[in-house]
Amino acid sequence: MNFPMEPYLALLLIGFLPSEVWRWLGILLGRGIDENSEIILWVRAVATALVAAVVARITLFPPGALAAVPVEVRLAALGLGFLAFLLIRRSAFAGVIVGETVLIAGAAAFTP
Repeated sequence: MNFPMEPYLALLLIGFLPSEVWRWLGILLGRGIDENSEIILWVRAVATALVAAVVARITLFPPGALAAVPVEVRLAALGLGFLAFLLIRRSAFAGVIVGETVLIAGAAAFTP
């Protein structure tokens, strides 16, 4: 059986290792930074805003197969996922699970 390893080696060298170096460098350099400093609060706010913008764009202008799901279902999944996040001890995992469940159920029910 011929099982070439070149694609996996390329994935490791091009995809994983370059980002792993930056993660470790961030850990080493970030040890002494105060978690409540102004710069860290600003970075956290910018990162949160970017994630919110991406989620809004995917919800309102969906790519691929998600475009077949009605906008009402997508908005309901987003809203109920956020509500679950707030009600279940601010658990991101719970919010994602509820949102995905609503999205999948709505897609199954309302997509031709």
